[in-house]
Amino acid sequence: MPRITLEAARVNAHLTQKELAEILGVSNATVVNWEKGKTEPSLSQLKKISELSGIPSDFIFIPG
Repeated sequence: MPRITLEAARVNAHLTQKELAEILGVSNATVVNWEKGKTEPSLSQLKKISELSGIPSDFIFIPG
């Protein structure tokens, strides 16, 4: 499986940035910063994104 961006993983989970932020208990701006590569989610947050999207966390990358 090719590596995909965090944004693509979120879209694959059929979630908006706001919805993902609410699920993870972070601000919408935090999700935006992750997708732009300014900051990174914690390992536990990345694991949850993996679970929601059905994409193994090893294949999700943060740009930057």
